[in-house]
Order: sequence, then structure tokens, then C-alpha cells
Amino acid sequence: MENGVLRLPLGFRFHPTDEELIVHYLNRKIQSIPLPFPIPEADVCRSDPWSLPGDPLQERYFFSRVEIKYPNGKRSNRTAKSGYWKPTGLDKKVVDSRNKQVGTKKTLVFYTSKPTKGSKTDWVLHEYRITNPTQGVENWVICRVFLKKKARKDVVMDEEVVQDGNRGSVFYEFIGGPRKFDLNLDGGGSSCSGSSGITVADKDEDEENSK
Repeated sequence: MENGVLRLPLGFRFHPTDEELIVHYLNRKIQSIPLPFPIPEADVCRSDPWSLPGDPLQERYFFSRVEIKYPNGKRSNRTAKSGYWKPTGLDKKVVDSRNKQVGTKKTLVFYTSKPTKGSKTDWVLHEYRITNPTQGVENWVICRVFLKKKARKDVVMDEEVVQDGNRGSVFYEFIGGPRKFDLNLDGGGSSCSGSSGITVADKDEDEENSK
């Protein structure tokens, strides 16, 4: 761990399965058992995805608590500074090697602005819960946050364009939605701007949500 960010040796990737996330991480977390690998805590549902710790172009994992929006209710509070997380599709059952259900996986998409008027972005959240949690730990979840594949490629291509065309200082602001570039090419005041817009959902993600 370094400043709350996972650091792995070059060539290694942290890519656990759904079962591993629930059985070996979330279940151990709520029982205060040492984890196989450290995962940071963050208030994911109340945060803009691009503001969370770590590299926004990589999958990031966090332990988080889900806040109930109203007393005596079951609806979760998923409102962030710049928008909100909206569930999509049905929850998916997560089973172990014996085909026993150990938890559920919920898929959410981040929308900017306010509910009912929000604009869909390319940020996706997979939220994992254990099955039949004991009282006091039912709000603990583990989250996987990532940009869709096409959006990640767009960001990399934009960065390459900036680097190739740069002859002076460059200011790059990554905010997960529109991206702005100020290029001082010859030391003057010229500038240009670009926007990622909203990309089409990945085929594999759409197929998963339709199940």
C-alpha cells in the first residue's frame, strides 16, 4: 500500500474472480481476518469515480459501507458530488465451487447531474455483498470501479495526441466525463478543447446486464 493505493510488482495484476472477492476478501473483512492482499476503504457510492484513489484507467477495488438513504428504509444513498450511481439490470448470484450461493453482484452506472436529468457516463461499478450477512456488518460491500474499454482507449489516444503535438506546457484535466486540454504550443495563448462524449456500451457488459 502506498498513499492508499495498491502497488504490485511490474507484470503482476490484481484480478480476482467474483467468488474470490466475496469469499476471500469481503467475508474475511467483516470477520476481521487478515486479507490475502490489502484493499483500501473508500466511500465509493458517495464519491465521483474519477476522484477515488488510484489510476482511473485501471480497475480499482475498495471496501465500502453502503449508507441507507432513509431511516427504517432499504434504499441506499448513492448520490455523489457530480452525479449519482444508478443500478442497471438484475443482481447476479455469485456461487462457489460447490455451486452454493455466497453473495450477489450488482452493476451500477454513473450519471452526471441530478436524478431523472442525469447523463450516462462510461463509469461502471460492480458492488458485491455476502449472502445472509450478520447484524452489524450488512452494510459492508466490496466494489470494483472501472471505465469501459472504449472509454479507456479514448483517454489513451487523447493523451498521445497531446504528447505528439506538445511544444510547450500542457494542462490535462481528467474528470471522467468531458475532458479539456489547454495546449500552449508556441508559448502563446492558443488553445483547443476536446470532449469524450458518451460512448456506446461494451458488448460484453450489455450482454451481462441483460441476463
